[in-house]
Amino acid sequence: DLSRRLCGRSRPGHFRGVCTVILKLWHIVQPHHAYFGQKDAQQFLILERMARDLNIAGLVLHQMPIIREADGLALSSRNVYLSAEERRQAPVLRRALLAAERLYAAGERQAAALLDAMRQELAQADLAMVDYLEIVDTVYLKPVAEIKGQALVALAVYFGRTRLIDNIKFDAGAS
Repeated sequence: DLSRRLCGRSRPGHFRGVCTVILKLWHIVQPHHAYFGQKDAQQFLILERMARDLNIAGLVLHQMPIIREADGLALSSRNVYLSAEERRQAPVLRRALLAAERLYAAGERQAAALLDAMRQELAQADLAMVDYLEIVDTVYLKPVAEIKGQALVALAVYFGRTRLIDNIKFDAGAS
């Protein structure tokens, strides 16, 4: 079910391929640790579930922070496909996430309000075409109306033919 949410809706079968490749790699290498970036948060959850479901003993998965360009755009191999103007506008993804983070820090927990702030920010980039913009729980990736525990604020946006993703995590239970 995890593979049919968020990115899975736009890319059917993608995560099946990812799992096949990663599982073959793990069987060949037999690692004790595997490191994945938070930018692909959905992929991390799916791989974590696969490792648990298939009882891959001795393997610990680590989620690493997103690495960003100086202007906030998440590093991605896809960034090279952006035209100069698309690249100029692309940091709007990070600005949208930061708009939600500011509201969240001020005490807002309603997903609708956070998503609205993000939409307003994304509207500033006329080349941005939203694929999805969601706030979901961090276990099943199901949309939440109110952030009460951990939540993933995730988005996918097209600039021309290039699809970029980014996210941020909130934890209402953290001090």
